[in-house]
Amino acid sequence: MAQSLENLTIHTASGSHAFAVEVVRTPEERAVGLMNRRFLPADRGMLFDFGETAPVSMWMKNTYISLDMLFIRADGTIARIAQRTEPLSTRIVPSGEPVLSVLELNAGTAAHIGARPGDKVEHPLFSGR
Repeated sequence: MAQSLENLTIHTASGSHAFAVEVVRTPEERAVGLMNRRFLPADRGMLFDFGETAPVSMWMKNTYISLDMLFIRADGTIARIAQRTEPLSTRIVPSGEPVLSVLELNAGTAAHIGARPGDKVEHPLFSGR
């Protein structure tokens, strides 16, 4: 991965699940995301920090890896999960409500760890909000 990795934990009914994530904070970084990558290790992901709470939309243009997208509120709770998004698709994937960030993980990861809306994501981005 291009950037340094940060620790992130998702707390679900099945336990706590640790990931190393690349955090993208600038519009330029967010525009590229995981585009053109062919592989993402199982314990890795990408956290999109939008800097403010607002409705967001994602897409899979130029993204070769099927992903789960976890839309996360400012308090760190999961608002919505879009599972197994279609690679290379220009279909818009909406947050459904205002969120602060989106976590992208390999397709099937959310189901594997039992992640559901309302579960808590632990990362410094959500501290003190």
